Amino acid sequence: DAWPNADSGFHAIEAKLFGAASTDVATDATGLVEHLNDLHGKLKDIKLTPQGLLDGTVRLAYEVGESKADGGESRISGTSLDDMRNNIAGIDFAYHTIFSAALNTVDGKLDEMVTNRIEQLQAIVATPDLPHVNIADLRRTSEELVVALQSAAAKLGLQRPTLEAQAR
Repeated sequence: DAWPNADSGFHAIEAKLFGAASTDVATDATGLVEHLNDLHGKLKDIKLTPQGLLDGTVRLAYEVGESKADGGESRISGTSLDDMRNNIAGIDFAYHTIFSAALNTVDGKLDEMVTNRIEQLQAIVATPDLPHVNIADLRRTSEELVVALQSAAAKLGLQRPTLEAQAR
């Protein structure tokens, strides 16, 4: 289940361990492992599309600046800064693996802008702890990245990503 209303899965286990100081998570952990094994079995059949990957990248970029900036989904365990770093690494990987070369061909300046915003986000979260993150810069840069990626969509022959999850 997704944060913040998790009744099962990782965030439910996290809340019990770090919030309620409970170690009675064996059943939840077993269930999580079973779900992960089930997902692993389904991965080979999941069709990934450029549109879906761009949509997810845009939503993740927005999430980094909006919901994670205030402590995010892992404030109980204190891993939100690592979550942000890993999310930005995922954004960087998706963008540079799938979209950058194609965008650079049609609009080098926009490709440079996206790359620059990703690098800025990486620099913002390269701090020793969450209190040292400049939240205003994080939000601003995240929003600028979202807008740049949305602008890139048409140049890549894709629909403009929205911030709402939807099937395409």
